[in-house]
Amino acid sequence: MKLNKKKTITYAVVAAVVIAALFLIFGGKSGMPKVEYVMVPAEKTDISTTVTATGTIEPVTSVDVGTQVSGIVSRLYVDYNSVVKAGQVIAELDKSNLTSELNSARANLASAKASLASLESELSYQKENYQRQKTLHDKGLISDDAFDQAYKSFVQATQSVSQQRQMVVQSGENVKKATTNLGYATITSPIDGVVLSKEVEEGQTVAASFNTPTLFKIAKDLTDMRVIADVDEADIGNVQVRQRVEFTVDAYPDDVFEGQVTQVRQQATTESNVVTYEVVISAPNEDLKLKPGLTANVTIYTSEKRGVLAIPSKALRFAPNEALLSDDETIEDCDARVKVWTRQGNVFKALPITTGLTNGTLTEVVSGLKAGQEIISEFVMTGGDEEGQGSNNPFMPKFRNRNSDKKQGAAAGQSGSDNKGGAAK
Repeated sequence: MKLNKKKTITYAVVAAVVIAALFLIFGGKSGMPKVEYVMVPAEKTDISTTVTATGTIEPVTSVDVGTQVSGIVSRLYVDYNSVVKAGQVIAELDKSNLTSELNSARANLASAKASLASLESELSYQKENYQRQKTLHDKGLISDDAFDQAYKSFVQATQSVSQQRQMVVQSGENVKKATTNLGYATITSPIDGVVLSKEVEEGQTVAASFNTPTLFKIAKDLTDMRVIADVDEADIGNVQVRQRVEFTVDAYPDDVFEGQVTQVRQQATTESNVVTYEVVISAPNEDLKLKPGLTANVTIYTSEKRGVLAIPSKALRFAPNEALLSDDETIEDCDARVKVWTRQGNVFKALPITTGLTNGTLTEVVSGLKAGQEIISEFVMTGGDEEGQGSNNPFMPKFRNRNSDKKQGAAAGQSGSDNKGGAAK
């Protein structure tokens, strides 16, 4: 936090206005409250700047398991929290219709192959006939019309065989499709993990006409979780990958979990005119305390320095004012961009310093001060006599005058002595 000359002048003017107002209210110098300066030492400490956000805990890897075919759920082999292995059967659909489709496709394939064999036999005959007719035509023993007819029959037989071969290929693909669909009726786990949710029950009909219905949600590894935090646009510029993170969850309010930023996503989300960005945070979960869906209160440490010399930030805003000084107090200023003040006897002396990291409350001192060296952080107003407390103004604070209290106490004591004396008489 930087203090320039303009700010120093501003603070001085404000202080002068305050003192003038106090002077008018309290009725002169005799009624003025006493000015006390708070001295604080420069100390070694840790300074950090943070960004806070909220997020949701979720598994790093989770898979929605669905079905690509429609049918009735005939068997379920897993339930919530079931531990499954990759390839393990977790459900089955009714296979009656799918089996019939496969048998029909196989029959069509067999028929197409039989037709192809017949057409290939016909092609062989037409080819031999065409060759005989060609030999006779070359010797002039048959007419051109008979030769052309033989050639035409041979060409037609060739085309029929080609078309039928395509039919055989298509029928074969239909068999593969029906076989695959029948295989889809047996639903297996794609990964090793734990079943988080089960969306169907036995006997329920699932339809896969327009989209793939979700049957189960399986998390790969619950010991490796992550937090998806929504960070405000005003803070996202300070967030970077590998920064340290601490977060808590309401389920365990006394536990502090640690992780680090693994990804800062570029896509913005706008809701109620508030723009946020998703930040992915690792969340090791060896003891399995963190459960999917928990809300995390996240603190991201954007900057950290340990064991640095620091002072209260408000000390940078302090500047002595002549209106507050007594007749024997003086000011020794310096021409520095950033400075703090110390008091040596009756002399207020400015010390030029160089600052570093600040979190608003504390500011790092890079140079200009030593550990333990005391500086002025602020001043407070105390004291003031009874007549000068501005009792007619209900908005002014009431200052107690110690001298007045002592006088009243002495008077009360004297009165008590007189009363005792009278009683004795």
